[in-house]
Amino acid sequence: MTNEKKYRIGIDLGGTNIKVGIVDQQHKIIANHSVKTLVERNYTEIIKDMADAVYHVLEQCNISLSECSALGIGSPGCIDFQNGVVVFAGNLHWEHVPILQELKKYIDLPMGLSNDANCAALGEVVGGAAKEYQNAIMITLGTGVGGGIVMNKKIFEGGHPGGTELGHTTIVSGGEYCTCGRHGCFEAYSSATALIRDTKRAAQNHTESLLNTLCHGNLDEINGITPFDAAKQGDATAKEVVENYIKYLGEGIVNMVNIFRPDVVLLSGGVCNQGAYLTDPLNEYIKKYCFAGERAFIPPVIRATLGNDAGIIGAASIVEV
Repeated sequence: MTNEKKYRIGIDLGGTNIKVGIVDQQHKIIANHSVKTLVERNYTEIIKDMADAVYHVLEQCNISLSECSALGIGSPGCIDFQNGVVVFAGNLHWEHVPILQELKKYIDLPMGLSNDANCAALGEVVGGAAKEYQNAIMITLGTGVGGGIVMNKKIFEGGHPGGTELGHTTIVSGGEYCTCGRHGCFEAYSSATALIRDTKRAAQNHTESLLNTLCHGNLDEINGITPFDAAKQGDATAKEVVENYIKYLGEGIVNMVNIFRPDVVLLSGGVCNQGAYLTDPLNEYIKKYCFAGERAFIPPVIRATLGNDAGIIGAASIVEV
């Protein structure tokens, strides 16, 4: 008699850590384990560690591999999901790494691979803030701007590797330099990095601003919370920084709504801890500027809820079994 396959395995591969989780049928992580990626090594060593981490967490919760139905990996970079290859991942120093082929040397399960932002979006749809919805876009506001698209509760990848890079759509033609090499990308205006850059500029240009008080005169102490804290205390310079940030973020979201018209737009990342102070004006912006306005469906903009667990939960759900 075979064991019932009640569990899935999700792996969130990052430049610093490899995080592995066992996910149950209710899309809850019941056990997890993390090991250092140590990216300076050959990819074969990293993937061997990935397999070892899987067996470690299985042993930790007394579950056998035969009780698991599938394994999924969320990886940074440009992903060939059809062939299970990481085409390019700068923070891993990888090019054309056949990650699934290599991992199958150690683990005999159906496997899937997707970009980490896609996995996080899927995680929120199957088990997080968007579990009541079929179609969602998730935008992660961090060092850059990550994006994931879920349609009919499945990751939308595009037809070829390199698609759905929402952070690298243009907001301002010829605008701020982006790390991708272009100018004016969504990422160059709406990432936490961009918010900090604009806050520092404003503090430099307005020495009387509360921004300078909050950072104790040291611009290096400015973070993504600083402009919001100062704006809430009535500082005019900070209010302008926050309003401009919301405008650019709103423009990017309007573009996504006009293209995909999802059921919901999810925001994740530290900036989202501002809650309604951020989402309320964004919702108003979208009502005002998306195509057809309120004559058409307006998806709500809400905060993601799973945090760092979203990637593991989503990765575990890539493979349909």
